[in-house]
Amino acid sequence: MPNVPAASALPRRDQIRKEAARLFAARGFLGVGVDEIGKAVGISGPGLYRHFAGKDAMLADLLIGISERLLEEGRRRAGEAEGPGAALDALIGGHVDFALDDRDLIILHDRELLHLKEEDRRRVRRLQRGYVELWVEVVRQAFPALADADAEPVARTSVHAVFGLLNSTPHSADRSPLPRDGMAALLHTLAQGAFAAAAARVA
Repeated sequence: MPNVPAASALPRRDQIRKEAARLFAARGFLGVGVDEIGKAVGISGPGLYRHFAGKDAMLADLLIGISERLLEEGRRRAGEAEGPGAALDALIGGHVDFALDDRDLIILHDRELLHLKEEDRRRVRRLQRGYVELWVEVVRQAFPALADADAEPVARTSVHAVFGLLNSTPHSADRSPLPRDGMAALLHTLAQGAFAAAAARVA
């Protein structure tokens, strides 16, 4: 399992991010107050304003930050891979790690996007579209049967289906008897199998 720093070992701003994500995921954005987030990191609620303009800014920071990270990391992984198959394998591995290690952020993405300001929501959506397009391009390169223009909708739909599978991890991992490495391997295999099945459908 990756070494994740304890909250107390993180810089203060990162401590606030971590605890805000945990609390928002557990009780919803509207159900958590600034004072409660401050208490979780050992500072007064008003003290948080030295790091964030408010609760809205914390949520925007979390959702924009993870969207940027996924896209940048995805581009890096795909760019460094030797060939389309390896690029897809690297993308799947990166998203599996995200699904297993950042469960709170997945829940926020699914549930709290509507609470962002319109400008921030558009930015997150733009980053998400970029991430999807990266996957669609790599999937179509990795599976020649999906490279045809007529097969593009199948490739795109399969990418969204795989995201649905991987992003459901927060709701299943805690109930799984598999250790983290076993869960990661299973998710990886299922994702690869979904794309192979999609390619076989149009071949």
